[in-house]
Amino acid sequence: MGGQTVVVFTGQFDVTADAVIVELERRGTPVFRCDPGAFPSTVALGAQFSGSWTGHLRTGRRAVDVADVACAWWRRPTPIEVPAEVPHSGWVRAEAVAGLRGILAVLPWLNNPDDIRAAEHKPLQLATAAQVGMRVPTTLVTNDPGEARAFAETHGPIIYKSMTTGILDGDQVIYARPVDPATLDSGVAVTAHMFQQKITKAYELRVSVVDGNFFTARIDALTDKGRADWRADYRNLRYSVETLPDDVADKVRRFLKLRRLRFAALDFIVTPEGEHVFLEANPNGQWAWIEDQTGLPIAAAIADALEGVTHD
Repeated sequence: MGGQTVVVFTGQFDVTADAVIVELERRGTPVFRCDPGAFPSTVALGAQFSGSWTGHLRTGRRAVDVADVACAWWRRPTPIEVPAEVPHSGWVRAEAVAGLRGILAVLPWLNNPDDIRAAEHKPLQLATAAQVGMRVPTTLVTNDPGEARAFAETHGPIIYKSMTTGILDGDQVIYARPVDPATLDSGVAVTAHMFQQKITKAYELRVSVVDGNFFTARIDALTDKGRADWRADYRNLRYSVETLPDDVADKVRRFLKLRRLRFAALDFIVTPEGEHVFLEANPNGQWAWIEDQTGLPIAAAIADALEGVTHD
């Protein structure tokens, strides 16, 4: 395509997207922001194929030409919903998703939404990390209490980690936490659980990668709660800028190439012996607070990627 407009697909409140949009607007780059969750109620789509796709996406008084998209960024959009009272609402929603995402699939992307969905699978991440030579924790996914207890006996101490956002009703968050084997009872059978061998930490790294450019922040947790999962105690974290060793960076590049990602936020444990242990890679991870704490220019790097700017 070769257009000029950057399209950002996200919900109404997204401070991470806001930071990049402000940077793009500062540069004079046209930006079209849209929440696909508003389709088909308040977002209009019209596209025609005759050798190539032409058409528009319109929200309110603003519109973007499909052929004028330089790059699209799938950030944190809300899901498409159709009121239950609409006749055949399930079919209507399925057609809306297929139509909108079908047209969006032809756009040039920072990370293609289909690749994001595939890369979000934690088991696939661990397999890919091991494939490129990273150390990963020994892991079990099960709903069998007996298997969970056997895993704890063989590989303990172990921790439990949610495979999704870990957000329950009422905004309660499930953080990574140590597991007492005595608690591995029939409750395990309710759903799939992911257990991992506990890795001794010296500190952790959050590594944001944009088109091969690395922005590495060291995270030191000052409390036991934060050391178990730093997301559980943001107030007692200390940040500093680190450099990822070349051999680890090479493995990360191979990981991202296999998963077809131009951007990802990866988490590592660094052991007291200095070994880097892969935890996970979020293809749509948060980073704005890392930039605030460290000054790492991640927003500018993403703006460059969306504009098609390359760095030697």
